Amino acid sequence: MPATSDRPRCPWCGDDPLYQAYHDDEWGVPEHDDRRLFEFLILEGAQAGLSWITILRKREAYRRAFAGFDPAKVARFTDEDLARLMQDEGIVRNRLKIASARDNAVAFLAVQREFGRFDAYLWRFIGGKPKVNRPKSHAEVPAETPEAVALSKDLKKRGFRFVGPTIMYAYMQSMGLVDDHIQGCWKAARSR
Repeated sequence: MPATSDRPRCPWCGDDPLYQAYHDDEWGVPEHDDRRLFEFLILEGAQAGLSWITILRKREAYRRAFAGFDPAKVARFTDEDLARLMQDEGIVRNRLKIASARDNAVAFLAVQREFGRFDAYLWRFIGGKPKVNRPKSHAEVPAETPEAVALSKDLKKRGFRFVGPTIMYAYMQSMGLVDDHIQGCWKAARSR
């Protein structure tokens, strides 16, 4: 359903139509598709230190730059590919973030081999079903949780980068492992 301006929403999405559409259609919706899980792993890492709306506005450029977020293709990126991406004005041109995409693709494929799907690995950190919170305000939403800390620690052990606990909590929210729509948001009311 397209975003409309007459619905009460979580305050972080403001009045930007792109942000509202992301809030309404994606954020907090349980995701089980490995390619989408990989996409957001890369996007959340790219967002570190920036605003999420910046990344949303660059999302299509990221899709083009990172082979449609096919982890097998990204894992085969050469140093020359990474150097080329440093010239791509459509993405965040941070050498460490760009290089981490390739490293994370390699690690992602290793997790898939071990667990069958990245989805099976990821969802076990919250017991296989979404954790639904109903904070009264955005101020009550934590920056990280014990589950995000555990996920971050395990991912780092497996060779992932740009996966700190705060980034992983944002990832868990964006992929619907955690539903933090605040009380009064139309998405919170709909999921009762």
